[in-house]
Amino acid sequence: MIKRKKRVSLLTEPRINLSLPHMSGTEMEYIEAAFEMNWIAPLGPNVDRFEQEMAERVGVKDAVALSSGTAAIHLALCLMNVTRGDTVFCSTLTFVASANPILYQGAEPVFIDSEPDSWNMSPQALKRAMEDAVLRGKLPKAVIVVHLYGQSSQMDAIVQICNAYEVPIIEDAAESLGTTYKNKASGTFGKYGIYSFNGNKIITTSGGGMLISNDVESIQRARFLATQARDQARHYQHSEIGFNYRMSNIVAGIGRSQLRVLEERVAARRQVFDRYERLLGDLPGIQFMQELKNTRSNRWLTTFTVSPEATDTTADEVLRTLEEANIEARPVWKPLHLQPLFYDATYYPHQENLHVAEQLFQTGICLPSGSNLMEEQQFRVITCIRKAFKRSLPNGSFFIIGKREV
Repeated sequence: MIKRKKRVSLLTEPRINLSLPHMSGTEMEYIEAAFEMNWIAPLGPNVDRFEQEMAERVGVKDAVALSSGTAAIHLALCLMNVTRGDTVFCSTLTFVASANPILYQGAEPVFIDSEPDSWNMSPQALKRAMEDAVLRGKLPKAVIVVHLYGQSSQMDAIVQICNAYEVPIIEDAAESLGTTYKNKASGTFGKYGIYSFNGNKIITTSGGGMLISNDVESIQRARFLATQARDQARHYQHSEIGFNYRMSNIVAGIGRSQLRVLEERVAARRQVFDRYERLLGDLPGIQFMQELKNTRSNRWLTTFTVSPEATDTTADEVLRTLEEANIEARPVWKPLHLQPLFYDATYYPHQENLHVAEQLFQTGICLPSGSNLMEEQQFRVITCIRKAFKRSLPNGSFFIIGKREV
C-alpha cells in the first residue's frame, strides 16, 4: 500500500504583513515618565518635546503634534481660510485622507494626474490646470502635493508653478518622513507640511500626525484650533469653531522614542528595496519605482509595475499568488478621480491621452516592506513572485534561494 503525502496548504505559513510597527525598545521609558508625572491627558512635556525635536529634525521653525495626518491637512486648509465654493488642487494617486479635508471645508477638489518618473503630481498637468483656473478667474486656494510611498515629487517644478500663481502648497508627506529632495527634508518646501504616525508608517505613535511650518504664528493658531479653540479666559469661552485634534502625552512619548531611530528605519527599508530589486529585477515586465535624481527616498513601501506588453503575467495574478501564500501585498492607490466619492470632480491627466495614475493602478503592486521584515520572510515573498512569473521566463531559467529551486 502506497501512502500519499498529505498536501499542506500554503496558508499554514505565518502571515507576512505589508508594514508592521517596529518599536525601538525605549518607548516604555517615555511612557513610564508620563505615568510617574500622572500626565496622561492630551498635552504635556512629551508633546512639547516631540514637536521641538521634529521641527529640529526636518529643519523648520515650528510643529504641532496632532491626532492624525488627516487632522494636520484639515488644519492647514483652515489656516488658509479654505471655505465653501473654493477649489483645492490635489494629487489623484493617493489615499482618500489627502482629499477628505477639502470636503470638510465645503470646497471642491480638482485632481492632478501623476507623471511617470516619480509617480507623483505631474507638473505638466498642474500647469494646464493653473492656466485654466486663470481663464475662469478662480485660482485654487491651495495645492496638496503628495509624496507617494516615500518618493518625493518634482518639487522644483511644482514650487515654481505655484509661486508663479501665488498659490500656497501643502505637502502631504505622510509616507515620506526621512525622505530628502536635494538634501532638504520632504514636507519642508510648501507653506505647510504634514506627517503621519499611523501604525504602518516608517515611525509610529500608534496613531497621530504632525503639522509643520516656518510660519510660527500660524502654527500657534493651529494649536489653538486643535484644542477646541478655547479663548484666553478663566472660564470656558469659545468664539469660533475648534477641534479635538491634539496628541496625548503618552502617544507623544512613543513618537519621541521612534524619532530617535528614524535613520535606522530608513536604512532598513532601503535595504529591503535593494534586495527586491536585485533578486526580481530580471523578471520580464517588472519596473520598480526609481528615485528621482538628487533625492533619497525612505522607501516606505517597495513598489513595482508589471507591464502587460512584456510578460504573460499580470499584476492581479501576482497579487493572487501572494495572497494564496498568506503574504499581504496590495495594488497601488486607486486614483481619487475614479472613486465614487469624487465622481463629479474635475481631473487633469498628464497628457491628453496619457493617464499615468490609472496605468499605475492597473499595473502597480506594493510589497511587504517593513523595517522589521526578516530576510527569510523576504525570500519567501521573492520566491512566490518568481513562481508567478515562471511561465514568462525563458526555458531553462531558474532561481535558487538556499537549497530550493524555483
